[in-house]
Amino acid sequence: MGMKKNILFITGKLAEKNLKKILDCIEEKDFSYEIRNLNINVAALLTTEMIYRRIGNVDNFSKIILPGKVRGDIDELAKKLKIKIERGPEELKDLPVMFGGNPLKYDLSKYEVHIFAEITDAPNMKIQEIISMANYYRDNGADIIDIGCLPNKPFPHLSETIQELKRQDFYVSIDSHLDKELILGGKSGADYLLSIKSDNFYILDEVDSYPILIPKDGDMVSLYDCIDRCIENKRIFIADPILDPINYGFTQSITRYSELRKRYPDIHIMMGTGNVTELTHADTTGMTMILMGIISELKINHILTTEVSKHCRTVIKESDLARRIILAASLGNTTPKHINSGLLTTHEEDPIRYNAQEVEELFEQVKDSSYRIMNTDDGVNLFNKKGLQVAIDPFDFFEKIDVGDDTGHAFYLGVELARAQIAHQLGKTYEQDEELKWGCLVDEKIDDKLEFKEQGPTFKKKK
Repeated sequence: MGMKKNILFITGKLAEKNLKKILDCIEEKDFSYEIRNLNINVAALLTTEMIYRRIGNVDNFSKIILPGKVRGDIDELAKKLKIKIERGPEELKDLPVMFGGNPLKYDLSKYEVHIFAEITDAPNMKIQEIISMANYYRDNGADIIDIGCLPNKPFPHLSETIQELKRQDFYVSIDSHLDKELILGGKSGADYLLSIKSDNFYILDEVDSYPILIPKDGDMVSLYDCIDRCIENKRIFIADPILDPINYGFTQSITRYSELRKRYPDIHIMMGTGNVTELTHADTTGMTMILMGIISELKINHILTTEVSKHCRTVIKESDLARRIILAASLGNTTPKHINSGLLTTHEEDPIRYNAQEVEELFEQVKDSSYRIMNTDDGVNLFNKKGLQVAIDPFDFFEKIDVGDDTGHAFYLGVELARAQIAHQLGKTYEQDEELKWGCLVDEKIDDKLEFKEQGPTFKKKK
């Protein structure tokens, strides 16, 4: 049996605790280890030259593992230190894979809450437009397409719309205040009817669709009566005590959901989250997550939402991610933190910030005229061999930038300095040549249009 390996892990100050946590999570380790942070905030700033100067004694180790983003020739460093050196993965959470383990990640493939996505003005749309929107909603996570009818607006193609959606394998609900539209929708194949209450309960004798039961004029007793009748008739149903907008009984309506769940522990309940997201001018990612937390704790089974207001244009995608994160947190017996950062859009979980000393140290090593850009707490740092400047507004650099007639380089600096300013102001990570991250709101493109070479930028065509 061979001797147990002793591995030295090199890191920066910010990642040290996380690295230890991940290494401790690796089961049945066949190695011992030591972690050394080389007195630099961010490991990505390390170069092999800096490591050589700072690493100290390595005689007791069988190999060294460096952070994945370290720049420089590691073969050269291995020769100098006379020890085997490997680069770790770019993402710390993937480190266990190097030792035959699984990356630290949560399973987001499962969810428990169904999303009804309402197309609110379907009567004003052609069938093909409705189908197109239904496909968009389904691609973003919707399980059921809700066809909204409008008061005093004829809907001559209602039946045809539902039949076409069913032909294309959609689950469909119909949402109307008119009994005749609900009956026609049910007879045309709609799976769900929104909404049935005590005064139109008779509709259930005429169609087979599942009813969404609501209180008549806010009277919860009338809702309980409808629920009891459905239970007695062995009729599948969903109950919705109605979520009210903020300042119009929002808190009281949450307590109605709580009371309904206590009274009927096993029934299916729906919450119309759109009454909050649509009628509140604040970013929807946070609202969606908080509502999904309430939904999870009260074991609510369905939500009804929509994307009518411009500020709600990604609510279905957000709801889809939120329901997966909340379930993963619940199954992992943890809070919904460090599971997935897709709902962090303006801010970031752990933004990288360099300190002035680190930037100064890099500036001293620069021997060419290409500009580097890095953010510190003081602002955006722009430097090349001729000097280092700090500002927040890119226009403050204008007089001092020298790129001659190189319009490519000028354009490149404009793009990068604007990104750096946004990142500084919002507290996001800025890394030169990398797009800023906007969570689930923007799909990340792997292929960047720009590649920065030592002599300046070169442009690549978009694939």
